Amino acid sequence: MAETVYLLCAATSVLCAVLLYRGYLSSRTRLLFWSSLCFVGLALNNVLLFLDLVVVTSVDLSLLRTLTAAAAVLVLCLGLVWESR
Repeated sequence: MAETVYLLCAATSVLCAVLLYRGYLSSRTRLLFWSSLCFVGLALNNVLLFLDLVVVTSVDLSLLRTLTAAAAVLVLCLGLVWESR
């Protein structure tokens, strides 16, 4: 059951990234672009979570997962700071 939740979370993150990017393409609001990049990173984080806990259980990918999540949030924070100026 947990595997299904991991995959659904990854699919939801990818869908959010696609929808945010489509919104950016139609309105050219750069904050939507930064948000879509953040969700790409969060989707990658969810895929790594699935790989870590389900597929490759012998290797610990928690550091890589943490780094991708931190990078995704950092991208969004940088975008917020960049757009506030």
